[in-house]
Amino acid sequence: MKFKTLALMGLAAVIGAGALGWQSLDKETRGFLAAFPTNRDLLFWSTSQRDAAFRALDRLPFLAKHRVVPAGAMPSPLPPGPPLALPLDVDAYMQGQRSAALMVVHNGQVRLERYGIGFDSQGRWTSFSVVKSFTSTLLGAALRDGYIKSMDDKVSDYIAEMKGSAYDDVSIRQLLTMTSGVAWNEDYDDPKSDVAQFNNHKPDDGVEAVVSYLRKLPRAVPAGTRWLYSTGETNLVGVLVSRATRQPLSSYLSTKIWVPIGMEQQATWILSKTGQEISGCCLQAATRDFARFGQFILNGAVVNGQPSVPDGWLQEATTARIGIGQPGRGYGYQWWTYDDGSFAARGIFGQGIFIDPARQLVIASNANWGNNATDPTASAAREAFYVAVQQAVDAEAASRQ
Repeated sequence: MKFKTLALMGLAAVIGAGALGWQSLDKETRGFLAAFPTNRDLLFWSTSQRDAAFRALDRLPFLAKHRVVPAGAMPSPLPPGPPLALPLDVDAYMQGQRSAALMVVHNGQVRLERYGIGFDSQGRWTSFSVVKSFTSTLLGAALRDGYIKSMDDKVSDYIAEMKGSAYDDVSIRQLLTMTSGVAWNEDYDDPKSDVAQFNNHKPDDGVEAVVSYLRKLPRAVPAGTRWLYSTGETNLVGVLVSRATRQPLSSYLSTKIWVPIGMEQQATWILSKTGQEISGCCLQAATRDFARFGQFILNGAVVNGQPSVPDGWLQEATTARIGIGQPGRGYGYQWWTYDDGSFAARGIFGQGIFIDPARQLVIASNANWGNNATDPTASAAREAFYVAVQQAVDAEAASRQ
C-alpha cells in the first residue's frame, strides 16, 4: 500500500511538472507539439500540421537545428500611411489564400497590414523559396566585397568537391539563373522527386549534404541552354557563398543586411544535417522584416549611401536573364521577373515578396495554401491581387492630377 501511494505521488509530480513545462512554452511551440507531424517530410504534412509548423520550425531543435541571424538595436521605421482603397474584399482574399500575413508598403508607408490564422506581427513565418532572393543578394554582396571574383567563375573554383561532376564547368551565372543543364526533379507532389529526396540523402563522409547529393546528378543538356527550376542549386549557391566568405550565411546575412537596414526582429535559418544553412529555403522572419527586405531591394540595396552589391548587378538580378515559357515572365538571379519591370520572390504554400519599382511598391505575403504547395488557383489569385494593388495605386495617382 505504501509503495502504491509513493508511486501515485511520483506520477502526480511528473504530470504536474509536465503541465508547468507545457505552460512555460510559447504559443507557437505548444501549437506545433499539439499538431506534431507523423513524418519528417514537410511537403506531405496536413494543413493543420503546416499551420502550426510554419510559425515554429525553429522552436524544436530535435526536429530542425538552426542558426540565429541577429538584428541590430535600432529598427528602421515602417510608418503608417492612409489605408489603400482596393477594388476587392481583402478578408475574402486572405481566407482564400489561408493568409497568415499580408502587407502593402507604398512610398515607404504601410498602406495595408493584416494577419490571419492566429498569426501576428511578433511571430516568425518560414520563407520557403522566398529566401532564394536573399541568397542571391548575399552572392552579390560577396562579389562587391571581393570574396568572389567573377560571375563567370566556375562552381568548382569555390567548391572543390564538385570537380569531376556535372557542375564542374557550370558558371556562377548559370547556377544563379538555374541554367546549369544538370538533371533535377522539383515535383512537390512526388515523394521520389529530387526536391523531396535530397534532404533525406545520407551524405558522403566529410561532404556537405547538398554537395554530396548534387555531385551525383547527371547532365541532361549543355550548360546555359535550358532553364530548369532547382532548389538544390540555390542550396549550392549558399555553400559557395559560405565557402567564399569563410563564414556562415547567417552571419553574413546579419552583417550585410539584417543589422544595417534595421530589421525589427532576429531571424533564424534552418540547417542541413551537415550544419549548412539551407539557402534555398527556411529563413524564419517577421513579415514586417520580409517587407523591409523588399524595401531595401527597391531602394537599390544601398546602406548608408553605399551600395551592397556591384554597380549594375541588381538591375541584372531583377530583370529576365532567361525565359521560363510564360508570356511576359522571366527569371533573373533568383528573382521572378515581369515585363513591366516588377519582380518577385516566391515560396511554396503562398509566401512572397512582390516589388514594383515604377510604383514604389512592396507587397509581402505569408500563407499556408490549403490544397498543395503550388496550388494554381491560389497562385493565380495572388497574381491578381498584385495587379489590383497596382491599379489602386494608379487610381490614386490619377485622382491627384
